[in-house]
Amino acid sequence: MAVQHRSSFVSLLIPAITLSIWLMVLCGLIYPLLTTGVANLIFPYQSQGSLITSNGKVVGSELIGQSFSAPKYFHPRPSATTKTGTTDKPQPYNAAQSGASNYGPTNKSFIKGVKDAADAYRKENGLKPSDLVPVDAVTASGSGLDPDISVANANLQAARVAKARNIPVAKVQELMHYYTQGRQWGFLGESRVNVLKLNLALDGAKTSS
Repeated sequence: MAVQHRSSFVSLLIPAITLSIWLMVLCGLIYPLLTTGVANLIFPYQSQGSLITSNGKVVGSELIGQSFSAPKYFHPRPSATTKTGTTDKPQPYNAAQSGASNYGPTNKSFIKGVKDAADAYRKENGLKPSDLVPVDAVTASGSGLDPDISVANANLQAARVAKARNIPVAKVQELMHYYTQGRQWGFLGESRVNVLKLNLALDGAKTSS
């Protein structure tokens, strides 16, 4: 009787192991290689990370923001990412720590942070205390890695950038318009400006996609 039970167990175990091996090979090897190959063939730019190059060197990705603070540059959306390691010192656009602040809209720290950011934004861009500030200028995105800013945000920064570079505002606005992307498929989301591409263009660098 024991021999019969053992034989039944083995007869069930072998197909289970065989199926598991085939599924591991199919789902863990063949499928990833196939999808990666097709993606590289059909969408080579996107599949390689949407990398932006300047003078033959990779300087960033179209999908991940970078921190700019000098007056001559357009400033990105705030980032809530933190530094990896033993400290929680903020490190904007740290892709290894992608995430939001998790503060709720009624959190006192969040409200104070937004107010302070709005005051600083008005001051650096020469705005009046009563002027409205775009929400993306004072709040972080869900990922903390947003590479774009709204057109309204870019428009309010244009005069500062032009003054710092001693060039006409019209020239800055011309570049802004060139690097503005419309709504996806014409109706999803809002128009946006890629900060890295625009700042590279302002520096006179050539970008390739």
